[in-house]
Amino acid sequence: MQIEIDEGSGFCFGVTTAISKAEEELAREGSLYCLGDIVHNGSECERLRRMGLVTIDHNTFGRLEGSKVLLRAHGEPPATYETARRRGIRLIDATCPVVLGLQRRIAKVYAETPRPQIVIYGKRGHAEVLGLVGQTCGEAVVIENLEEARRIDLTRSTCLFSQTTKPLEGFREVASYLTQAIVAPATFRSFDTICRRVAGRLPGVEAFAARHDAVIFVCGLKSSNGRVLFEACRKRNPHTYMVDNAEAIRPEWIRDARTVGICGATSTPKWLMEDCRERVSRLAGLSSEGK
Repeated sequence: MQIEIDEGSGFCFGVTTAISKAEEELAREGSLYCLGDIVHNGSECERLRRMGLVTIDHNTFGRLEGSKVLLRAHGEPPATYETARRRGIRLIDATCPVVLGLQRRIAKVYAETPRPQIVIYGKRGHAEVLGLVGQTCGEAVVIENLEEARRIDLTRSTCLFSQTTKPLEGFREVASYLTQAIVAPATFRSFDTICRRVAGRLPGVEAFAARHDAVIFVCGLKSSNGRVLFEACRKRNPHTYMVDNAEAIRPEWIRDARTVGICGATSTPKWLMEDCRERVSRLAGLSSEGK
């Protein structure tokens, strides 16, 4: 059996930066608060918890005084920065530059006169989306699919943005519909704000999945990006299985496979994919040397 880890899988730049900042602070201080899960991967969160990272929610954040808190790559709404200012909280801001740029674009459009209707194509309740909606004082309309786009007020001038990790195909479908359906004299503008480093992963993982007998897709169960990439893999190769840790791999998945591919989301650490390779090797009765 041949076992291959996809070279293109693993942390994106934003996640890598956030984790590096956390590790640097933990090495100096031994503990650090993080507002929300630093990454949508339970195994990586547990590794950092053992190093001293304490994950808190917004309620706890609002009760802190003078503490140091890491803001993860997903970004935060303006209200979070105001809370930090009022309570003397020192922020380590690890917001992804792509997300930060998107927040600024939304805030700029929201400030226009007359104010347009702002629509965000994204996952309702997702951390990044909450930060984006916050740029509009909570007024933005969030849609998750084309069907929901059909229910917005098309008599209002509308601007469409996207969560950075949504699939490009879905965004273009929504934008095409709104372009045709907007009711004059209302106007429509769309801003393609999808991260190309994420969107560009789709062709790569599809090709990777197609060349293996079985594929183990490794990602956190909360990962939106992981779900999109997993479905893309499974579409090309029905023998694709999602796991969030190595022990979840079942022997029957690889029993008749000559080649096994291991890949993951932009929130999947390389060390976890290596663990999965070791697990596959053990199940197949192989030595890990040279695999």
